[in-house]
Amino acid sequence: MPKDLLKLVFGHDHYRNGQSEIVDAIIAGKDVLAIMPTGGGKSLCFQLPALKLDGVVLVVSPLIALMRDQVAALKALGVNAGALTSGNTDDETDDVFNALEEGNLKLLYIAPERLANLGTQRMLSKLSISFIAVDEAHCVSQWGHDFRPDYLRIGELRKLLNVPLAAFTATADPETQVEIKDRLFDSNDPEIFLHGFDRPNIHLSFSVKNSPRQQVLSFVEARKGQSGIIYCGSRAKCETIAQALRQAGHAAIHYHAGMDADDRRISERRFQLEDGLIVVATVAFGMGIDKPDIRYVIHADLPKSIESYYQEIGRAGRDGEAAETMTLYGADDIRLRRSQIDEGLAQNDRKQADHGRLNALLGLAESRRCRRRVLLRYFGDEIETCKNCDLCDSPPILFDGTKHVRMALSAILRTEERFGAGHLIDILLGKLTDKVKQNGHDQLPTFGVGKEYSKSEWQGIFRQMMGYDLIRPDIERFGAFRMTHTARPILRDEQKIELRKDTIIKEARKTKVKSLVAEEDETLFSALKSKRRSLAEALNAPAYVVFADAVLIEMSKSRPENLDDFSKLSGVGAVKLERYGKAFLEVINGEFVEQHPSRRRLAGKNTGKVFDQLQAKQLELMHGAYGHDKPLVCSASSLAKFAESKPRDMDAIKRLLGEKKAERFGAAFLKILTD
Repeated sequence: MPKDLLKLVFGHDHYRNGQSEIVDAIIAGKDVLAIMPTGGGKSLCFQLPALKLDGVVLVVSPLIALMRDQVAALKALGVNAGALTSGNTDDETDDVFNALEEGNLKLLYIAPERLANLGTQRMLSKLSISFIAVDEAHCVSQWGHDFRPDYLRIGELRKLLNVPLAAFTATADPETQVEIKDRLFDSNDPEIFLHGFDRPNIHLSFSVKNSPRQQVLSFVEARKGQSGIIYCGSRAKCETIAQALRQAGHAAIHYHAGMDADDRRISERRFQLEDGLIVVATVAFGMGIDKPDIRYVIHADLPKSIESYYQEIGRAGRDGEAAETMTLYGADDIRLRRSQIDEGLAQNDRKQADHGRLNALLGLAESRRCRRRVLLRYFGDEIETCKNCDLCDSPPILFDGTKHVRMALSAILRTEERFGAGHLIDILLGKLTDKVKQNGHDQLPTFGVGKEYSKSEWQGIFRQMMGYDLIRPDIERFGAFRMTHTARPILRDEQKIELRKDTIIKEARKTKVKSLVAEEDETLFSALKSKRRSLAEALNAPAYVVFADAVLIEMSKSRPENLDDFSKLSGVGAVKLERYGKAFLEVINGEFVEQHPSRRRLAGKNTGKVFDQLQAKQLELMHGAYGHDKPLVCSASSLAKFAESKPRDMDAIKRLLGEKKAERFGAAFLKILTD
């Protein structure tokens, strides 16, 4: 019986919730998709069947550190397991192949990247594999937060080996679940085990940034001696916060991808082994860490999505004991996350979906009642209240924000959904900026109606509106807000809306890094940088080889409409105009009006304007002065020669155009040149 092995090998008297059914289904040879909370015991669900079934279980896992830890843990239990990774020594690899040849290896761990190797595929096809186990199966989702392209090979491998597949994940919303089924199981419908996403032992809390370093230090000071992870958005911030913690008397180290590989391994090992150590890290850390007694996770900056947030806080309290979280966020975080989406190389529909996911995270940050209820509802779970989050501890003060939300929605509608928060707030505050005057927005009924709130307070309202998913930035219009269908009833005063008073506060004064472009141009600037990066990657060259930042800044400000305008940008010469003009104009204007190559060659020159005048006059006289004659036209190349050579008399015109065309167009063309 499998349960005998549970006790004999793993030392457990009882299964955790949901494990028994999954183990039985795998042993029965069924395809399985298991969605279980982080720390819910997913590994045992494929490790125990491996001992019961003949042959070897192939385990596809995304992280070397996690594979090595699991292999070591299994060997400590007397289970023969091995991993083929780039981190192996030659002896370790030899041991794995010897065990496979002798037929006594029970679990073979492998990274998805190895599946691209034909030698690996041939080797696997010769083994007696009982089933494939896929850990972190959400990595197959191209819409997800941890997409790994090599995971897409797993479905083909399953067909090649013709064996059952068991996929495990903790972070799959309904959309991602569908994608996992399509990509890993093809036409086979797996048996789905959904055992909830709740980790009731983890206390959830969010705070608006207000002296964020001090907020982090105060939180840690109250929990001195406990192990914790602090996630930061940048490498530099990891190092400065770790240094500040050490100066305050805490045992703290930093960890990020910029460190030497040996130093990273030392940090990982120290964190695994030392009690009370704090690691201050980028998201490069933690996915392979299975330390059971992490007592808290702090996000010093807003995570990139609700799935990332859930996975990262899930590293706390894996022993089932009480654990805590704190997430700090502010306007700059949201702006950064928006720009990261906009600057990405994904298609626009993917970017729109990512903005929706970020809105969902803001909805969690700006929750009005039980925070866990909002989090679990995103993943398809329902609870009434948790009694273990900051909002259950101390419910926030709410007020009827309908009037102010309607003001904001009205400003969006009256400006034809063409502007972002900065310009809309200027309108609501009654600020007579150049942009407001140029667009005539000082004449709108909404101009100046929101003076009772400051700029930062209006930013708080817009943030909550995004959290309600009333508005989303429009990729096509470079971040201009578009209303969603949920906003209409509020705009029509058919529905009320509550806002939180505590998050609509003035943020602490701080020295702000001056933005390279105006707030209204930030999204276009991000889109231009994204295009520049894709062009540079194609050349395998640094981004500045395409254009320096200064050129993109000028593009963002001036927004050229055609090649003539584009050629006037500082740093745009003939070669770059020809090579990149079309690509960047498509980003700026959403389209590119094609021109004849002869005209394109004249872009930015006075002769280009002359060409346009000649072409317009030719169309006017094509059927003669009275419109009754046989049609006659000059080619674009001859018009270009005409514009460049500038003939000054009829004889020269006849030599260029010929007798008939000179007779019809000569006098008019000569007038254009002399004028």
